[in-house]
Amino acid sequence: MKMFRTMYKQAKKHPGLMPQFFFMFVGVSGAFLYLMRLARGPYISWDRKNNPEPWNNLGPTYQYKLVAVTTDYESLKKEGPDF
Repeated sequence: MKMFRTMYKQAKKHPGLMPQFFFMFVGVSGAFLYLMRLARGPYISWDRKNNPEPWNNLGPTYQYKLVAVTTDYESLKKEGPDF
C-alpha cells in the first residue's frame, strides 16, 4: 500500500507522470491477461492424475496458434494413430 501512496503523491506533484503510470498499468495488465490465456489452454496439464496428456483429446483441426494466415484447419487430415 505504501508504494501506491508514494505513486499517488508523485503523480500529484508531477502530473506529467500520469501517462507513464497509465501505460505501465496497461502493460502489466496485458501481460497478466496473456499469461492467464496461456495457462488456460487445452494443452496445459494442471491435473496430471486424472488427465496426464490433455493434448491427446484435441482433434486434428484444432487451431493451436492465435493467428494462422496460411493454414486451413478445416481441410487438415489426421496423420497419427488413435490412442
